[in-house]
Amino acid sequence: MPRQTPQHVVVTGGGSGLGLGCALRYLRRGARVSVLDRLVGDAAQQQLAAAAGAGGAGWAVFLVDITDEVATRAAVNGLVQQNGAPDLVIHCAGILLNRAVADTSGADFQRVVDVNLNGSFHVASAVLPHLRPGSRLALVASMAGLTSNYAYAAYGASKFGVVGLATTLRLEYGPRGIGISCICPPEVKTPMVAAERTPGQFNEIAMALKDHAGSLALDPAVDAIVAGLDAGRWMIIPGWRAKAISRIVRFLPGLFFFIMNRLVRRELRRRGVPTH
Repeated sequence: MPRQTPQHVVVTGGGSGLGLGCALRYLRRGARVSVLDRLVGDAAQQQLAAAAGAGGAGWAVFLVDITDEVATRAAVNGLVQQNGAPDLVIHCAGILLNRAVADTSGADFQRVVDVNLNGSFHVASAVLPHLRPGSRLALVASMAGLTSNYAYAAYGASKFGVVGLATTLRLEYGPRGIGISCICPPEVKTPMVAAERTPGQFNEIAMALKDHAGSLALDPAVDAIVAGLDAGRWMIIPGWRAKAISRIVRFLPGLFFFIMNRLVRRELRRRGVPTH
């Protein structure tokens, strides 16, 4: 059985993808949900309203750009004033860039880090003063935060940073009774990932490597995340294949990089690029 449903859940990036999926589930369970995002479209709002009706819950949207520290703190203060201190915060907001280092500008790199890593810090620093013992903050990183990938310099670096940030928060706030979770999903079939696979928007070698790792459908991924949060887990990795890869990276890193290097060389040779 799941743990007791939190009374107030905050979800960033709740306008689509994993964030929206989490928000819908907690609404159906009767929690008040505060959604933070830059944009929450009409279709998403209709889904949120329907889920709230099914669970007899309330919800509210707070539009904010998490790269703006002052605006993020103001939004969090506003939702606390309206709905009370949160029992659970799930930080899902982020962006993706699939581009080789040679094709990545400094501005590209900075933008990804600013949203994914600095944004995580802005959200964490804004909500933590309001969290009480027994509450939980979950940061969504990625399997790329444990393994990275070819053409993932900006994204991988930012998500490694999120894992590091979550680890520090666990050390600082765990002894105070505030739970910290780090969520590292593999590729999940979200609108952001669909946009990544638009022709001309991705590196072909990166896509070939990701196909070896496989993808998860949205609903099973969200179900696994919510189950992990219910259980109070620190590291939440949806999908058996992603769990297996994470264990190989942790316990047999040499084997992991041997396999990855072989796959990269094979893909390079297929494209006529000399390897050594």
